[in-house]
Amino acid sequence: MPRTPVRLLAALLTALWLAGCGTIARPEGGVIRLDARTWRPTEDPRIRAGDTVRVEALATEIGDRLWSSSEPPAILALSGGGANGAYGAGVLTGWTESGSRPAFLVVTGVSTGALAAPFAFLGPEWDDELRGAYAEGRTRGLLGWRSFAGLVTPGLFDSGVLKDLVEDYVTPELLRQIAIEHDKGRRLLIVTTNLDTQETVIWDMGVLARQGGDQAVALFREVLLASASIPGVFPPVMISGVDDEGRLIEEMHVDGGVITPFLGIPESLLTVTTLTPAPDGTALYVLINGQMGRTETITRGTLPAILARTYDTMSKANLRTSLAVNLVFAERNGLSLYVAAIPDGVEASSLDFGPESMAALFELGRAAAAGGAAWSEMKSPEPEAAAETAATPPPVAPGD
Repeated sequence: MPRTPVRLLAALLTALWLAGCGTIARPEGGVIRLDARTWRPTEDPRIRAGDTVRVEALATEIGDRLWSSSEPPAILALSGGGANGAYGAGVLTGWTESGSRPAFLVVTGVSTGALAAPFAFLGPEWDDELRGAYAEGRTRGLLGWRSFAGLVTPGLFDSGVLKDLVEDYVTPELLRQIAIEHDKGRRLLIVTTNLDTQETVIWDMGVLARQGGDQAVALFREVLLASASIPGVFPPVMISGVDDEGRLIEEMHVDGGVITPFLGIPESLLTVTTLTPAPDGTALYVLINGQMGRTETITRGTLPAILARTYDTMSKANLRTSLAVNLVFAERNGLSLYVAAIPDGVEASSLDFGPESMAALFELGRAAAAGGAAWSEMKSPEPEAAAETAATPPPVAPGD
């Protein structure tokens, strides 16, 4: 990670330790005590990852659409990665330029991937919005001193810049277009983490878009903001919900990447052994807004450097594990898995929201995809190769 974001975080963390942290006041038991006439109940677009019945119903619905598709079905999963989301936005734009970008039946987004997902879902006609959001300086000041709010909120930075970005792009017209595509059977899914229940929440944004009105627009924005709110960096987003007793409650939602780096196959389905074969040619594309490989370096002996290196190590390990598990499911059920990620030799930081850095990452992704070099297919090792490796005796040390 570049030194500037690390030093900035170190200074802010020191200030927090000296002055204490801001808080969010919450009602007792999370229950909002409002008259029922002050809120309008609607179809709930959220699906708890642990709610096997609803997750399986969603999977069945998507499966039916896969088999009825006239084209080879394609699913796109956009990962988290903060500022590195500029690379993914560039890949999508360059993919359009290559002429080979498919029309996705399903698009999912986590964290920064959630911000790009609506544009990816609506297709190449929205590439200008992708470029504007990620490569034209709209994130300037996102982690600047003027945004420091750690003394008054439970996050180092105020999310005002991020809110403004979301509000500018999430309009009634955007929801109207998403609702049209939803009615065609396509699905846009965004992931947040509910800290109160410690579980992944999948939001069916098409259901939300079809409801229309100010309430839908406001909740749509809240979901995107929550999914991109890195805990500790930005304050969590409080989202209203209804509990099992029908009471209006307040839920604390943060970055969807806390639990899952991307949403390919919902976690409750990954261990299902019953085969659910997909049509021939079905492809799952996982766009990683970051790097996958291990990088060897001498870690400086400072607290911020150690924390940054630890976070990077954990994130990569979690990502590789998720890819491996999704690959097993995909191969068992006849899906091809393709992955795009920032090349390991490129200097990239999820916290470097500088306009120049993000524009460079955008162009890197665009050029790679336009030239057909962004995507590679993941496959498990051939059984013969795996057996040969296992049968190779270990080297004998001198003197043994």
